[in-house]
Amino acid sequence: MSLRRFIAFCVIAAPLVVGAQTRIKDVATVQGARDNQLIGYGLVAGLDGQGDSDKLLTQQTAANLAQRFGIQIQAANITAHNMAIVMVTATIPSFARQGTKLDATVASLADAKSLQGGVLLQTPLVGGDGKVYAVAQGSVFLGGFDAGTGGAGGASVQKNHTTSGVVTGGALVENEIPTSLFSQGVLEIVLRQGDFTSAVRMANAINEQIAPMAEAVSPTTVRIFVPKEMQSPERQMEFVARVENASFVPDVAARVVINERTGTIVSNANIQITKVAVAFGNLTVSISSTPEVSQPNSFTGGGDGGRGGKRGKGGGGGGGASTEVVNRTTTSVTEEKRRMVVFPDMPTVEDVAFALNSMGATPRELMSILQSIKDAGALNAELVLE
Repeated sequence: MSLRRFIAFCVIAAPLVVGAQTRIKDVATVQGARDNQLIGYGLVAGLDGQGDSDKLLTQQTAANLAQRFGIQIQAANITAHNMAIVMVTATIPSFARQGTKLDATVASLADAKSLQGGVLLQTPLVGGDGKVYAVAQGSVFLGGFDAGTGGAGGASVQKNHTTSGVVTGGALVENEIPTSLFSQGVLEIVLRQGDFTSAVRMANAINEQIAPMAEAVSPTTVRIFVPKEMQSPERQMEFVARVENASFVPDVAARVVINERTGTIVSNANIQITKVAVAFGNLTVSISSTPEVSQPNSFTGGGDGGRGGKRGKGGGGGGGASTEVVNRTTTSVTEEKRRMVVFPDMPTVEDVAFALNSMGATPRELMSILQSIKDAGALNAELVLE
């Protein structure tokens, strides 16, 4: 994004951000209503020779699977080229009921070349407590492909990674995770980005729009004392919905984010710059190298000129004088001459954008200018470098 487009965005968006009302559900979550991670160790079959070459784990896993079906077989007697051991992960949301379908992510654990065309065999998924909460099974979707023979004399084509994929809707919830929103008549709301001012404003919004029942206990947490009539199971969801839809104006710390890799600069509406003097200019060093041919003068070779003409590279004498290619290097230094500019106090993002834009600086030059202004103590904002 160019500097001018960035500044135009700041100028247009700033008035909207200052007084924008935000729903609580957009910036906070209800304590207890959280997702949980699941993980499992499984086997993908049907890989058409693209499976694991490391036989130890794959063969033993296949032998253990066969024993579940009453088949006794030695692990060493199993051919594993069509199979691959994988790790399976999924996220189970709060209030997920038995039979709810989840997406499961499958990733090769050994050296399988591709999971294309594979089928994940039934895999238990456990939580952090070691209990099984879901089982996953189904065809693996890669979102890519791997085609061709490859190697010497062959050609191959690959799109995206083929050693990881997704089993869409392949995980079924078997056991529900207990979720408790109300603890002894108290409901806690947690801000995603902790801030003292935002927590107080959110508590005040609940007190004004619903009832005087909330207090901010930390920069991230607002505690709500739920009335008894709203604590019954049939009224809890109604009460939480009312709290989530209460609106307030969250506070945001002044911050400028600089991404040097992409040359992007983004700031919020709270940045300020006090009176400061700035001068900048480019120092350009140009180095050019031009190949030139150096031809020796006639009769400069030593010894027998006739015989030397046959031995010498350029017809010179037998002493070895010859034509050479040399590089001529030239260096030039150019420095721009610019005056120091004094900027008055800039209390709004519009003032900052207009002042910096008037300097004609590129985004990368602006990065250095902002860092220097911050070091001088004139930038009243946090400078985040990525």
